[in-house]
Parts: sequence; structure tokens; C-alpha cells
Amino acid sequence: MTTTITPRRSGIFRQLAVDTQYVLLGFPLGIVTVVLFLVGFGLGVGLSVTVLGFPILVATLFQARGFATVERARIGPVLRTRLPHPYYKKPDPDDGFWRKMLVPLSDGQSWLDLLHGILRFIPSTIAFAFVLTWWVGALGGVTTILWDWSIPRPPDNKDLNELIGLGSGDDVRILLYTGIGAVFALTLVPVVRGAAQLEAQFARALLNGVNELRERVAEAEAGRDAARAQREAAVSAEATALRRLERDIHDGPQQRLVRLAMDLGRADLQFESDPQAARATVAEALAQTRETLDELRALSRGIAPPILVDRGLRAALTALAGRSPVPVDLDLPKTDDRLAEHVETTTYFVVAEALTNVAKHSGAQECQVRLQRSAYGLLVTVEDDGAGGASLAKGHGLTGLMDRVKAAGGEMTVTSPAGGGTRLTAILPA
Repeated sequence: MTTTITPRRSGIFRQLAVDTQYVLLGFPLGIVTVVLFLVGFGLGVGLSVTVLGFPILVATLFQARGFATVERARIGPVLRTRLPHPYYKKPDPDDGFWRKMLVPLSDGQSWLDLLHGILRFIPSTIAFAFVLTWWVGALGGVTTILWDWSIPRPPDNKDLNELIGLGSGDDVRILLYTGIGAVFALTLVPVVRGAAQLEAQFARALLNGVNELRERVAEAEAGRDAARAQREAAVSAEATALRRLERDIHDGPQQRLVRLAMDLGRADLQFESDPQAARATVAEALAQTRETLDELRALSRGIAPPILVDRGLRAALTALAGRSPVPVDLDLPKTDDRLAEHVETTTYFVVAEALTNVAKHSGAQECQVRLQRSAYGLLVTVEDDGAGGASLAKGHGLTGLMDRVKAAGGEMTVTSPAGGGTRLTAILPA
């Protein structure tokens, strides 16, 4: 029990010390900045009709930046966070003297720094008054018994408490002061913390508020762009898959079905004149039927392989590797835990397309497929020892696969130096 409470108490006392020094030091800093900046701003504006006013204003703004930098460093321990340095406008190296001089005057954050330096004395004074009062009340009250004797009093002083039998006046006074001090001591931590937060949050709003708002807007825009890119990738991947399916059906089963219809028509004509030839034509048509069914099964595996749905990714990839004409070394996670459906489907298509490319184009003797799960997601790696030369450039076969990976919220890279084999890597959220 002691080991768990002590760090917590030490943390509270450490934060109390941090908040106290922040407020006590902030009060004189506030007085310095309000005097310095009001004088500089007043002189700059007053002399703006002459050339001297602009340098004074610029110098005042740079002083405000310096005090703002110090204040951001002081705020960090109070707010328990590190405030980043905001963006300030900078002149171009080719700008002239006067243009460089006027750039700080058009920087909004510099004026916010100046405004903070002028107005900070308001929250600083309020916080200083509360912190000083509570510390004096707490320390003075709980130590009343140590210093009360030093206060001189008339020798014959008898107050009302003694006359009515409540005890000596000194005892009652010490008890009262000690009780008041205990109240101050018990409320010292939240009061000091609240005062420090008041001053720190005021400074944060002026010194980093615009910068934080700009960062949130940038993050929102980046998220919107990522969502748009993911949506476009999904549409592109779907269109590519449909075009490929149409081409495969047209080049394979459709042509076989046309030939099958022609063979059956020829067999119908041959039954009366040449039954033997008709039987041969029918046998050939049956063979065409079986081949057509095999092609349709292969196409259906490319759309939604049943083994993936029924038995999971491990079994589907094992079956896929078994059908590959190039020997495949599988390195899969030991666990059979199922992933999200779209992740498993995308992983299957990545491996299937990669193995197809290995068999058709690489001339590889061996291929390795590796899946690794981590805190970042599912890492899919397909590597071969072939001729290399694969590319993700538009027009290549891997472009549609990359769109499919992006549509699933992942990223894909291909490393394929000429003669050095190909390494395809995809990271998918899992």
C-alpha cells in the first residue's frame, strides 16, 4: 500500500511546486511585459508618421516573440504537455531591407504574442493573489502555535472567553487560527492548481491557439484527402476487376461456349448421316464442357474463393500455393484467428495476383510468401528470385492491385531491380 501511495503524493507535491513557481514568477514577468510592450507599442505607433516608428514596432514584436518563447517553455510543466513552436512568417532571402522589416508587421502570431504580453498581467495578478493568500494562510495558520507567543499583549488582558469560562484567550485564538490554516492547507492544492491553469490556459490560447487550430485543420484536410484517395482507389480497383473479369469471360468461357454450340449443332446434323462422327463430336463437346467448367471455377475463385470464406486465410493461401506452378514457401502466423473480411479478401488477392505474375513473367525458380501480424497491421510479403523489372507505374498489371490495397486502407510497395528478383510488400490494417 505504501509503495503505491507515495509516488502519487510525491507527484502531487511536485506539481504543487511547479504551479506555485509558475504563478509567483508570472506576476513580475507580467508587470515587465506590460510596461515594456505598452511603451514600445506606443512609441512605434506615435512615431509611425516618421521612419523611426516601424523599426520600434518591429523590435517590440521581436521582444514579444522572445517572451512568448519563454512562456511556452514555462507552460509545458503546468499543462503537462510540450507546446510546439508556432509558425512565423519569414522574409525571402532576396527581399530588400524594408520588405524584410515589414514582414513581422504582417504576421498574425507576432501580434498575438504582443497582445499576450500586454494582457497577461490580468490573469497573472488574479492567480498571484490567490496563490499568495492560500500559501500565507496555510503556513501561517498551521504554525500559529509556534509564533503566537511572540505577539506582545497587555499583562492584564482578559478577554470574554476567560470571563465566561471557555479558557484562556490565547488557547482559543491559537485553536481558531490553526483551524483556519488547516482549511487553507486542505484546499491549497486545488486552488493553486486552478490559479496556474487559469494563467497557463490564457497564455496557451494566445500563444498557440491559432497554431493548434491550423494543425487541426491540416489534419482534417489530410484525413479528407486520404479518404478521397481511398474511395478513388476502391472505385479504380473495382473497375479494373470488372474489366479483367469481362476480358477473362470473353476470352475463355464465352469462346468455349460458342464452340460448344457449334459442335453440338454439327453433331445434330451428323446423327443421321454419320453416327460415328456425331459421337466423336459429342465427346469433344463434353471435353469442352469440362474445360469451360474448370475455367468458370477458376474465375469464381478470383471473385470470392469459397475456401477463404469457409476455412479462413491460412487454408486459402495454402491451397493457392499448392496450385502455383512455381514452388512456394509459406510462412504464415501460427494462430488461426480470423481477420476482418475485407482484410482477408485483400490479402488473398495480393498473394494470388503476385503468384500469377511470378508464374507468367518472372521466370523464378522459387517464391516465398510471408505474413506477419504486428501493432501496425498485417504485413504481406511476396518475394521471388526471378528476373525482376516489375513496376507500380500506371499501365502495369500491379496498378490495379495497388488500388485494391489502398481501398482497404493499406499501402503497397514493389522492389524489383533488373535481375535481382521482385519483392512485393503490402501493409494492411488488422
